[in-house]
Amino acid sequence: MEAKKTNWKPEGFHSLTPHLTVSDVEKAIEFYKDAFAAEEISRLAGPGGAGVMHAELKIGDSFFMLGQSCDESSHEEHHEKYHGEEHEGKHKEHEEHASCMVHIYVEDVDAAFERAKAAGAKVTMPPENMFWGDRYGMVSDPFGHSWSLATHIEDITPEQMSERAEEFFAKMSKK
Repeated sequence: MEAKKTNWKPEGFHSLTPHLTVSDVEKAIEFYKDAFAAEEISRLAGPGGAGVMHAELKIGDSFFMLGQSCDESSHEEHHEKYHGEEHEGKHKEHEEHASCMVHIYVEDVDAAFERAKAAGAKVTMPPENMFWGDRYGMVSDPFGHSWSLATHIEDITPEQMSERAEEFFAKMSKK
């Protein structure tokens, strides 16, 4: 009997899986549940059961992961929290600039946007109908990540998109 071959990715995962690092995984889990109706799939406690150092969540049909940040600004707190060692230095609570944007398609972008705002997301672009056929808006979360929310409202041809983009950018340059 031949051994069952392991799939190259876990069941239910897509090839691309965002893995966001945050200063407080537990707070981030609660925020993403409140803001984006995320479902918690799993969490892994730090050494000795201290805090949460990794979690897997799901929004709609897509998974994403959260990990405890360990960049220079949070290195001292990470070591103290997870390794019981004291280090000098201050912990930076919030990254000033997001290094990526996570995009979510939802059935009702306006309702999703209000939910995210109520949970504490900062509005960076209110939802509006865009030239590519989506109603689209953007928020940033308390952990420094940008999120775009959209509902696809119209199928358009590449030619229509080009024409609309030209009109959009011409209008923007006049502002």
